Amino acid sequence: MAAVDVDTLSERDAERVANTGAYLQHLVVERRLAPRSVHMIRVALIRLGASAAADGLGLSELQPQHIRRYAARLRSGRLAPRSIAIVLSAWRGLYRWWGRNGVVALNPVDGVRAPKAPKPLPKALSVEQAVALATHAGQPIAGQGAGQRAGQGADRKSDAALRARDHCIVELLYGGGLRVGELVGLDVRAGVGGWIDDADATAHLLGKGSKRRSVPLGAPALQALSLWREARIGLAKNAEPALLVSRRGTRLSASQVRTRLKAMALQAGLPTHVHPHMLRHSFASHLLQSSGDLRAVQELLGHASISTTQVYTKLDFQHLAKVYDAAHPRAKLAPKP
Repeated sequence: MAAVDVDTLSERDAERVANTGAYLQHLVVERRLAPRSVHMIRVALIRLGASAAADGLGLSELQPQHIRRYAARLRSGRLAPRSIAIVLSAWRGLYRWWGRNGVVALNPVDGVRAPKAPKPLPKALSVEQAVALATHAGQPIAGQGAGQRAGQGADRKSDAALRARDHCIVELLYGGGLRVGELVGLDVRAGVGGWIDDADATAHLLGKGSKRRSVPLGAPALQALSLWREARIGLAKNAEPALLVSRRGTRLSASQVRTRLKAMALQAGLPTHVHPHMLRHSFASHLLQSSGDLRAVQELLGHASISTTQVYTKLDFQHLAKVYDAAHPRAKLAPKP
C-alpha cells in the first residue's frame, strides 16, 4: 500500500476516512486538550483511517495484526520512535473510548509498542548564559534618549515599549518556569485565564489540561513587569485583556515569543538556539542545583508525576560532575610518563 499523505486530505475526506468526529469532540469538550494536541491526534487518526480504508476495513474491524503492520509501516517510513509512540497513543485512546461506549469489544492497539528511543536530556542554559540573556534584554535601546530626530520619536517609543515587553518575557520564562502557552495566556486582570498578583508576587497560571497552579516571582521579574505595564498603555488596543501584546496591540502569539527570544539570544551572543522551553528547563535545573528539593521543583513546574521532574536530577548530576572535574585534585589526569 502506498503511504498516505494526510495533508492532502480535505476536511470532508478526513471525516469520511476517520469517522472519529465524536471522539475529537470529547477531547475538546470533556478532556479539554490543547488545540495542538487535538490536531496531532486528529492527524494520527486520519492516518489510521486511511490505512484501514486501503485494506477495505473500517476502524472498528481492525485487529492487533493490522495495527502492528501499520506501526511497522510507520517505522519503514522513517518516522522517529517518539513520533510513532505519539501516533500509537492516539490510536489507543480512540479504542479505549470506543470500548467504554460499547463500540468495540477489544482494543487492538493494546500490546503494540513503539520502538525504543533514546531519551535526550532537556537542554538548559548555564546560570551565566541565562543571566546574560536577561541582562541584555533589560538594556535600553542604543541611541535612545536626547538627540534623536523628531521624526523618529514615535518609532523609538514603540521600540522601547517592545524592548520592555521582551525583557518581561525573559524574566517570566526564566524567573517563573512558565510554559510559553501559560505566558501568552496571561491577562492584565484576574479572570478565566492566568494573571499576576503583585500583592503576593505570584503568577496564577492556567496550564495543560486547564489545570491551575501558582508560582512565586522574584524581584527582577516584578520590576520588568512593572516597566512593561507602563509601556503597554501606549501599545495595547482598547479593552485588550492580554498582558503581553504585539506591535499591533493584540495578544502576543507563542510563535512570536519564539521568534523574539531567538533574536534576543543571538544579540546577547549566546552560542546556542534558545527557545521558551529551554528557559523553563534552565529554571528547573538551576533551582534543583541550588536547593536539591525535587518535590518543590515538581510543584513549581506543575508536573503531575515526579518521574517527569526526575530528568532534571541528571542535569544536576552533570553540573556536579563538571564541578568535580574542574576542582577536585583527584579528578586531574595523571601526568604522561
